[in-house]
Amino acid sequence: MPISSPSSPRVVIIGAGIVGANLADELAQLGWTNTLVLEQGPLNIPGGSTSHAPGLVFSSNGSKSMTEFAQYTIEKLTSLTGPDGRGSFLPVGGLEIATQEDRLQDLHRRAGWNRSWGVDAEVVDAQECLRLFPMLNPDKVLGGLLTPGDGLALAARGTQLVMDRARAAGVEFRDRTTVTGIEQSGGKVTAVLAGDDRFPADIVVSCAGFWGPKIGEMVGTTIPLLPLGHQFAWTTEVPSLVGKNEQPAGASAPILRYQDKDLYYREWGERIGIGSYAHRPMPVDLDTLRTYSPDEITDEVMPSSLEFTPEDFAREWEATKELLPELRQTQVQRGFNGIFSFTPDGGSLVGQSREVDGFFVAEAVWVTHGAGIAKAVAELISLGRSNTDLSGIDLNRFEDALTTPEYVSETSQQNFVEIYDVIHPLQPRVSPRDVRLSPFNDRQKELGAFFLETNGWERPHWYEANAALLNELPEEWKAPEREGWADMFHSPIAAVEAWKTRTNVAMYDMTALKRFEVKGPGAGELLHGLTTSSMLRKPGAVSYTLLLDDEGGITSDITVAILDEQTYQVGANSNIDFATITRAAREQSAADPSKWATVRETTQGTCCIGLWGPLAREVIGQVSTDDLSNDGLKYFRTKQITIGGIPVTAMRLSYVGELGWELYTSMDLGHRLWDVLWEAGREFGLIAGGREAFNSMRLEKGFRSFGSDMTSEHEPVQAGLGFAVKASKTDDFRGKAALADRAAAATQKLTCLTLDRREDVVLGSEPVYVTGGAGSGTSADGAGNGADKADGYVTSAAYGYSIGATIAYAWLPNTLGVGDGVEIEYLGRRLPATVTAEPIFDPEMTRLKG
Repeated sequence: MPISSPSSPRVVIIGAGIVGANLADELAQLGWTNTLVLEQGPLNIPGGSTSHAPGLVFSSNGSKSMTEFAQYTIEKLTSLTGPDGRGSFLPVGGLEIATQEDRLQDLHRRAGWNRSWGVDAEVVDAQECLRLFPMLNPDKVLGGLLTPGDGLALAARGTQLVMDRARAAGVEFRDRTTVTGIEQSGGKVTAVLAGDDRFPADIVVSCAGFWGPKIGEMVGTTIPLLPLGHQFAWTTEVPSLVGKNEQPAGASAPILRYQDKDLYYREWGERIGIGSYAHRPMPVDLDTLRTYSPDEITDEVMPSSLEFTPEDFAREWEATKELLPELRQTQVQRGFNGIFSFTPDGGSLVGQSREVDGFFVAEAVWVTHGAGIAKAVAELISLGRSNTDLSGIDLNRFEDALTTPEYVSETSQQNFVEIYDVIHPLQPRVSPRDVRLSPFNDRQKELGAFFLETNGWERPHWYEANAALLNELPEEWKAPEREGWADMFHSPIAAVEAWKTRTNVAMYDMTALKRFEVKGPGAGELLHGLTTSSMLRKPGAVSYTLLLDDEGGITSDITVAILDEQTYQVGANSNIDFATITRAAREQSAADPSKWATVRETTQGTCCIGLWGPLAREVIGQVSTDDLSNDGLKYFRTKQITIGGIPVTAMRLSYVGELGWELYTSMDLGHRLWDVLWEAGREFGLIAGGREAFNSMRLEKGFRSFGSDMTSEHEPVQAGLGFAVKASKTDDFRGKAALADRAAAATQKLTCLTLDRREDVVLGSEPVYVTGGAGSGTSADGAGNGADKADGYVTSAAYGYSIGATIAYAWLPNTLGVGDGVEIEYLGRRLPATVTAEPIFDPEMTRLKG
């Protein structure tokens, strides 16, 4: 039930662009009207990115959440009309064209994303592209992706209309007010300062766009974004557009994206507007950016609009005239370099600060997602959770090492360069590399490790040293050859590493796993109230458990090891978990100082080796006298041991489903731990294994991966994790009250599939259709390019070397049963698959517990 205005906390929003204005409006719709919006410029033209945005709204995105945000933005802007009856959205559609074969293939992949997330999309031929956008050069175009529901946001107009609605609900807007400070007390925000003015606040939200880092500095919160210039230009009058569009900036043809040349186009009345990402990155230093008084700001002069640099546009103008020959009759009339925000991974920055309670951020948000993200942040503030998963754009997702100015600058500029590139889901960044290295790195290089990068960590995906074993690989373990896209960042060596792990013994570098220590007299009670398992157990216990939100949605899955009565080691998914538990510890300690608990990062000071396989005990027995039998260390238990004289924390668990342990020691002893185990394993044929084999084996065992297989949009039972909610735990924990109703209302479940043909491989995010059921019709060419509605989508997939088939997990109707048929759309083709009982490998768990 929404909180009524009189009792609502005081919210101060900084920035009245499309995000800030929509956030005020969305809060008002939830009953929160005790809101003040502060804007440094004039409200009619604030002067930020919203004021000059070209307004393209494209839904196609590999992220389900970002697609939903775009869809909501379209829905809301469509509903906004002024007294003149004019709307805020032009539903002209979107057209992405391909002039190269690899791009055309990628358009099929992008069409699959759209269908996975319920958006109408179709790959059309060159003739249809020409019909939709007649200016196109017929000799250039191979085909295109049509998303008919996309279009042009009239961002400035829409922003004014939501302001009007918010004002009518009681929200206050104040312009020409520059924020100079934010007060805080006891770790919470208390007021916003603007010169001599002080505005009391319970909640402060930074929607300041590329000025966000400056606002973050005021409360000691890093906002890792880089302002970059982006070129946009207009042509002179185009003959075929004269009299075509009613409004001066109107359009009727689809938005056109020419990603092979990093360009996009839109009709602008009788002209064509051209946007370019093809030029050199143009970082903007906020300290030297010219400031304008509010009276100086106009439609063409504003802080976010920098002087056009024609020399950076010359090559793109020639490419434009080649694609759109009619424009040879025109010239570039004017242009500007508009400032937009880029981040280290290209995503937005949303959520509450880890350091300061009540300070929220909604930055690096483009017009496409503006209203959708504003709605999510309003839900987060007022309800405690967003109905759309935010983990992919959470402000706290970056490790501290990835938020330095140098790292943010380099990676953000690279994301600008690659914004329209065809990016493989496993493709690592080129630079910077070797940012975070485990102590085993030099040994891994000696073994010919092929590294991919995740969160700054260098992680081996396979080892060339194991290629020598390919000749020994049994025929049933060999995987079929893959086509080009699926073959990228893949090696047949992964089959060897899976085979040796299942039949012999292998060691895996697990150092990159996020871990931290929760310590103090309140540590057990803190974790007990946050998780679905009992944390008030004896030392030595290890739990696989879930973190839930108030509505029972899964916000993470973690492992917790009780090292002693007041010390718990948490194995987490990301820095988001660290922020969540840190904030909860602060709240508990403030409420009752006797139940204090500290949360300390330990990842950077420790390392971990996973030693797994049927011969794991034989290997470790060579270098340790500790009792590691079933009685000596049971499954999901931990104890301190020594290996070759090295103190080690051993945990009896395995993500690959084989006998063995996660072995933790301090970073300085890691190199020796590797060498000791490697030498001990020689006579047993020990190998090093990489992430490709690891991922294959975890899917064979049905082990979930947060962020891919489940998010806050899913509850435990439908995600196949009901076992992690301990029935014996009668105490309250976060989300418990909502679980039963949410599970009863679920209509989908995470379903295990195996592809029927051995040679078929999928990678994730593909749409799935129930064979013979609703939405299962196939177009004549089998490409699925019609108006079919997908029944679900793939989350994780990998070839299962132990079973000789590709495994895919997918969210599908919970009415499906084992043996039912489905089809997975992969790059425009339908691949047959079958619902399969899980776990596929060792369902009795005898190998893990034996």
